Amino acid sequence: MATTYKVLGQVNPSATTNTTLYTVPSATDAVVSSITICNLASSSATYRIAVRPAGATLANVHYLAYDVTVGAADTTVLTVGLTLDATDVITVYGSTANLVFHAYGSEIS
Repeated sequence: MATTYKVLGQVNPSATTNTTLYTVPSATDAVVSSITICNLASSSATYRIAVRPAGATLANVHYLAYDVTVGAADTTVLTVGLTLDATDVITVYGSTANLVFHAYGSEIS
């Protein structure tokens, strides 16, 4: 099995819109080592992060973070160590369009 270390996803979602940050490709597993949330604005904002197994419809049980505040012009780094199976999806949401999300880790195929 080959392991590839990489940027798994980068997204700047529209305000108040659930957006896919990363979907694990078929026949692949993934380990997400960290997720960053960067606030580009001069006022604080909130974010949400969810993991949807096999692309399931978003539900309350999927949230890792819900309406967590990130300060003005600040970045939050989450060291998570998420293990994901093929077709699992990381979904993110920001209270404004000024939040940028990144996921870093490895894919195993």
